Amino acid sequence: MRMINFAKRNFKELVRDPLSLVFEIVLPIFLLFIFQQFNIPAENYKLENFTPSIILFGFSFITLFTATLIAKDRTSSFLIRLGTSPMKSSDYILGYILSLLPIVFIQNVLFFLVAIVMGLKFSLSIITTIFVSIVISVFFITLGILIGSLVSEKGTGGLGSIVVQLVCFTSGMYFPKESIGKVFAVICKSLPFEACLNIIQGTLHCDYSNLSFVNIIVFLIYFILTIIISVIVFKKRMISDNK
Repeated sequence: MRMINFAKRNFKELVRDPLSLVFEIVLPIFLLFIFQQFNIPAENYKLENFTPSIILFGFSFITLFTATLIAKDRTSSFLIRLGTSPMKSSDYILGYILSLLPIVFIQNVLFFLVAIVMGLKFSLSIITTIFVSIVISVFFITLGILIGSLVSEKGTGGLGSIVVQLVCFTSGMYFPKESIGKVFAVICKSLPFEACLNIIQGTLHCDYSNLSFVNIIVFLIYFILTIIISVIVFKKRMISDNK
């Protein structure tokens, strides 16, 4: 019950900040719309391919604002006061995750509704993609929790911006990695963002070549490690902040 109440509090904090909602929802929708007006003759920018890219782009802002929320709670001593409660570190982590999932769901539904209005053909795979994307969003939320636990509120902007740029340039969102060179292609494969995009695109297109064993394993490794590390770091920060 404490975890649910904590999640409700976090959700209220997020929706009170209209600027964060603009970046998380309106900006990606604007990019989806504007890039389709350019009629760029490249596979990356076709509506059925760029919509999953925009979903992933929106998740990068989820990381940024999760990190800001965590750092703000630490700065305001909110977590220090909660440190006297019987809640565990995992309860706090789940509380933050649960508070963001409704926003992620609304975000994804709106992205697909706009894409359908713009010409994306509706199929049942869209519903599956929304739920798969929610799972992937948990990785980005926990990454935000990790960043917010490591740095101050001022530092979250810089690290969060790095995540946004990594998503843009290593996921294959704007251009194929092969066009940059072999070294860059290896970097892309070593990071989780390309695997995330391939999984979302593969689910939407029912393309099992994108839903490869390698992509799923790369994502799961980063997903599990980020959760474990975020819980450990968050716990240590709570202990140190309470001293």
